Amino acid sequence: MVEAILLGAAAQSSLVLSGLVVYGITVPPKVIGALAGFGAGALIAAIAFDLVPESEVLSLPESALWLLIGAAAFVLADRIVESRFGGEETSGPAPLGIVVGSVVDGVPESAIFGIQLAAGLAISPAFLAAVFLSNIPQALAPSADLARAGWRWPRMAAMWGSVVLACGITAGLGFALAEAFDATGGRAAAFAAGGLLAMLTDSLMPYAFDRGGAWAGAWTVVGFAASMAST
Repeated sequence: MVEAILLGAAAQSSLVLSGLVVYGITVPPKVIGALAGFGAGALIAAIAFDLVPESEVLSLPESALWLLIGAAAFVLADRIVESRFGGEETSGPAPLGIVVGSVVDGVPESAIFGIQLAAGLAISPAFLAAVFLSNIPQALAPSADLARAGWRWPRMAAMWGSVVLACGITAGLGFALAEAFDATGGRAAAFAAGGLLAMLTDSLMPYAFDRGGAWAGAWTVVGFAASMAST
């Protein structure tokens, strides 16, 4: 279980690193847009080549149901965050919505890591790399806006650190539950894919276009191709 906790936290640790970088350097909006586009493309590839294949142990109707549940979870969580923190957000696509997407995506992903370890399955290095790398623009983009809105680095570190901690704990719980109930990661994978697709449409891709303009689309393809090549 300890290995699962460490793996789940390590895969998401780039959230904290990227969130704090904005206090040391000034990242131009065009660069943030490019990175957000790259991250969106990498996450689309993760859905297509990792999460969806993981869910193929389910029937198609059940897989579709868990996709919808994941999307509903993101939309509901996003609304709660917007209603509570809306006054602190900047104009344009909500940066805290992307943070919610990181949680909705990262927690089920971490559960999958734990379940795979408990089942004795090999963890794909390409999937680990895609998760780690896609978190960089996913955290950098909203962190830059939140820092400009007045967030200090301890608050930023605490926010992203709590996400990483939750992911590590979830990986451990996934390991424990898989050993206890002989569970599979299919439902968690479909849930993560649904939440991730909703986040991409609602937050990250509009955010990329808002900051990066027309070039955001090209960077999305670059991110997709890079993630596909590493699969």
